[in-house]
Amino acid sequence: MNIQTSKTTAPRHTADATTVEEGLAIQEEQAKFDSTAATEVAMQNTLLTPRFYTTDFDELDALDVSSVRGEWDELIAQMVSDPNKGHFRKTDAWDHVDWDGMEPQLRKEFIDFLISSCTAEFSGCVLYKEMKRRGSNADITQLFQLMARDEARHAGFINDALREAGVAVNLGFLTQKKKYTYFRPKFIYYATYLSEKIGYARYITIFRHLQAHPEHRFHPIFKWFEEWCNDEFSHGEAFALLIKTDPKLTSGHNVLWIKFFLTAVYATMYVRDHQRPAFHAALGVDPDWYAHEVFTKTSALSRQIFPITLDIDNPRWQAGLVKLQKANADLARAKQDSGLGAMLRQVSAQARAATAFAGLFFIPAKRHQVPTSTRMEPAY
Repeated sequence: MNIQTSKTTAPRHTADATTVEEGLAIQEEQAKFDSTAATEVAMQNTLLTPRFYTTDFDELDALDVSSVRGEWDELIAQMVSDPNKGHFRKTDAWDHVDWDGMEPQLRKEFIDFLISSCTAEFSGCVLYKEMKRRGSNADITQLFQLMARDEARHAGFINDALREAGVAVNLGFLTQKKKYTYFRPKFIYYATYLSEKIGYARYITIFRHLQAHPEHRFHPIFKWFEEWCNDEFSHGEAFALLIKTDPKLTSGHNVLWIKFFLTAVYATMYVRDHQRPAFHAALGVDPDWYAHEVFTKTSALSRQIFPITLDIDNPRWQAGLVKLQKANADLARAKQDSGLGAMLRQVSAQARAATAFAGLFFIPAKRHQVPTSTRMEPAY
């Protein structure tokens, strides 16, 4: 008699991975095909590029979610149900992409967008996975395991798209070699909460725009943005609850830190997006309109936990963003030259950028009462 023993087949695609470890193992196997050029771009550390973060993991592990238990358990149950398992893979809806026929500047900017997005997603994966590895608090480690799982899928899916263009990021190499920036846990909460919520606002704004104007959907990856942004939304909800466990994080001098991170995240997005004019033109999107739409959505969402929002309708706000963007463009041009004149232009541009950022920061914020119930559902 021929007896066969059954074996559990490991997932072969990051979309099917149920843990971050499975997702990373699949990506490590694929890394042999990744390109040095894309990885070098992802390795860059500037004010505008995604960073890798580390923090005080013992302080994170000491968090007590008892005060938000009802909302916490509801959110965790939703994430455990894994509604997007299997979603982040190419299907028949994935149209052919003529990379060779794509307008050169658009190709360059779109690849830069994908590499930046992949790096940002993987940055979250690395941070969340490390918290899961180091922690012993069951509530916190479960949350970070679930979020790391999602971010690994997102990064893997973007890398699949990049491979069609003949480039991809070696994510394992990034983990080992990219510089890590230390943030205190509260700064991790503020920055990551905003990153997840503004990520939701960015993806859903593009998705809805292309629903109305499919003629501008020049790449199939945009069809996957709705489910993608819902993951970002859930992660933001988790950080809102973490912030809520300590009322000191949203009161006193910490309100100034909230204002700083709001200003920095919004300003960084504005400047970075204005570096990709061909990309936004292909989408049929004006970068100024897009920025205001995203800022409006993010401000409405952040009212769930932050006691202030930025006054983005103040005339000084848009004027300050324009000054900051021009100073950054001048700085980039000066860095391409050498000599005393170029150095002086760099110093001048840096001073103007700092002045413009300070002008944005000192615009009076709008205060409001934070609602008793924190949880929200995606509605845009």
